[in-house]
Amino acid sequence: MSALTKAKGFKKSKSGTYLSMAATAFGAFGAVKQIKKARADNDTLRLVDAVVTAAGIATGLAILYRELKRLGDDDVLLG
Repeated sequence: MSALTKAKGFKKSKSGTYLSMAATAFGAFGAVKQIKKARADNDTLRLVDAVVTAAGIATGLAILYRELKRLGDDDVLLG
C-alpha cells in the first residue's frame, strides 16, 4: 500500500476522526474567547456571530462522533 493511499484512508480511520475532533474542539476556545469579548463590549452582533460559530462547532463534533460510532472496530490503519 502506497503512502498516498494510506494518507487518504487516514481521514476515515478512528485515529483521523479523533484528530479531527481534537482540532474542532480546539476551535471552541476561539469561540469562547469571542463570546467573552462580545459580552464585555455589549456587542450583540459579535455575540450572535460567536454563538453561531459555537453551534457550528457543536454540530461538527456531533457529526464526527457519529462517524466514530460508525467506524466501530473496523479500523484498517490500526491493524
